[in-house]
Amino acid sequence: MSETHADDKPAPRPQRGGGPFGGMSLPAEKSMNFTASGKRLLGKLSPERLWLFIVLVLAVISVSFSVLGPRLLGEGTNLIFSGVVSKSLPSGSSQAEVIAGLRAAGNTTQADMLSGMTLTPGLGIDFAMLSTVLFWALALYVLSSVFSWMQAYVLNGVVQRTVYRLREEIEAKINRLPLSYFDKKPRGELLSRVTNDVDNISQSLQQSLSQVVTSLLTVIGVIVMMLLLSPLLALIALVTVPLTLVITAFIAKRSQKLFVAQWTNTGELNGQIEETFTGHALVKVFGRQKEVDARFTAKNDELYEASFGAQFISGMIMPAMTFIGNLVYVAIAVVGGLRVASGAMQLGDVQAFIQYSRQFTQPLAQLGSMANLLQSGVASAERVFDLLDAAEQSEDPDPADAPTEVHGRLVFDNVSFRYTADKPLIEELSLVAEPGQTIAIVGPTGAGKTTLVNLMMRFYEIDSGRILLDGVDVATMTRHDLRSRMGMVLQDTWLFGGTIRDNIAYGRPDATEQDILAAATATYVDRFVHSLPGGYDTVLDDQGSNVSAGEMQLLTIARAFLAQPSVLILDEATSSVDTRTEVLVQKAMSALRAERTSFVIAHRLSTIRDADLILVMKSGRIVEQGNHVQLLAANGAYQALYAAQFAAPIADEV
Repeated sequence: MSETHADDKPAPRPQRGGGPFGGMSLPAEKSMNFTASGKRLLGKLSPERLWLFIVLVLAVISVSFSVLGPRLLGEGTNLIFSGVVSKSLPSGSSQAEVIAGLRAAGNTTQADMLSGMTLTPGLGIDFAMLSTVLFWALALYVLSSVFSWMQAYVLNGVVQRTVYRLREEIEAKINRLPLSYFDKKPRGELLSRVTNDVDNISQSLQQSLSQVVTSLLTVIGVIVMMLLLSPLLALIALVTVPLTLVITAFIAKRSQKLFVAQWTNTGELNGQIEETFTGHALVKVFGRQKEVDARFTAKNDELYEASFGAQFISGMIMPAMTFIGNLVYVAIAVVGGLRVASGAMQLGDVQAFIQYSRQFTQPLAQLGSMANLLQSGVASAERVFDLLDAAEQSEDPDPADAPTEVHGRLVFDNVSFRYTADKPLIEELSLVAEPGQTIAIVGPTGAGKTTLVNLMMRFYEIDSGRILLDGVDVATMTRHDLRSRMGMVLQDTWLFGGTIRDNIAYGRPDATEQDILAAATATYVDRFVHSLPGGYDTVLDDQGSNVSAGEMQLLTIARAFLAQPSVLILDEATSSVDTRTEVLVQKAMSALRAERTSFVIAHRLSTIRDADLILVMKSGRIVEQGNHVQLLAANGAYQALYAAQFAAPIADEV
């Protein structure tokens, strides 16, 4: 990936200001479309349809066993209560005789209650039957737990595979995005979407899917059992359903925007932290710790307020559902007690119904509490979908062209380009770079030097004109084919965590050990590698902190040398090194430029005196061209740049 320079930046990023001390204002993000984003997120589960069906079957079995448990426990209560009552009745008489005697004595209420029971006067608790009932109840609960565990295990696989595919989709998408997308997005914000938001989606799916399926099935199963036990009590319990829906919708509507703000602020805070840590040395040098702390505190406060508000408001659902459940519990207990007294129900049936009422209201409360988890997950999903929906770079042509012979002749034919429609940068630029030539590009900041090489590499598409490589329009080539013929050494070196050998071979993974050593020797890397404890096996971190800046630059040159490109682009490759190291870098680059077309962007004019052609750019146009001697003799823009670097210091000394 290319890195643009300060001299010709593309459109400004919508983030904090330039450098580590800019402001932190971002435009407010629109409220998400919960329904559409939620459906799209669930659509990501479609490849797992078979496993989801298995999850559903396991959940049905688990819930069925769980729902049958209270009914068996109710039968156990009936056996105990009937046994206790039977023991207190005179032996030898029938249940009908006992009830008739109570009515004759005026104990109508007691007679009514006993009429709803199965009694054997004089006989106590049937422990054999009670043991059987309790055994089956225990077996049901054990089986319910086993199938619930199996459901969770299968569902975990479903969710993790889905998130795995989502990460792959994001990775593939990032590779298809144009460079302009990354120029407009804060790096920390982008990282937050790829890491924090994806992790939040994973957690939300893992917790909510299992809970939602189990809760819905439990509600259905419990309703069936309650209707079988007592339609009247079932009607009382069902009153909570519309009330639950209204309360959940009311609270969820108010917490929805707060969840969006929570994850937006999380991304912004990550971006700020990444930016500050990258410029940590500058923060220390300029003594701006207090300002950085103030910015962090302000953004952290915004995240706290959004997170607290989202969790607090959505957290009100569970207490509200619990309160409604308690009201229903009281109503069922009162009405159930009256029906037991009237003989319409047995005590064990009321006990079972009370358990069912708990099982009924608890899933409703859980479904309500899932709203905050679902909203948080969907808010993260929308941020990920925003990345996945970003405009991609144009497709490579099919079939694509390719030069029949590789020479490195590059032609700009009336090329025009602008980053934004209202700000022209390069207008009708034409030039020819012959094979083997070294072409230097110089000019003031903002002249379009780096933009020119970005257009060569097709990091950006030109607005008009053509760029030809060995007679073939680069727009008709695949990007991979085009870039495989070009090498680039940037001002900002990039190394990854790995050995020196791996870093050099990055440009050509199939290179042999001899090829790597030859490239290292030609670019003066071999001279310092042997002083390192591990030699070529020395492990570098991603910042290259165990080698110097000049050594890092030499490694990037060796990488380009190994790739053997037909066109070489050197973008301020010596600007960050000392004079002695610059001499080595220049020698390495001379070896690298041999027998290939080279473009050298330079501010130090001393480094490009030997160039075959020097292009002087200003405001996107080539205002002068020639070699060093010719341009000095012309006494124009190049001579002015040269005088600014060399003549002025000499005059000051005199």
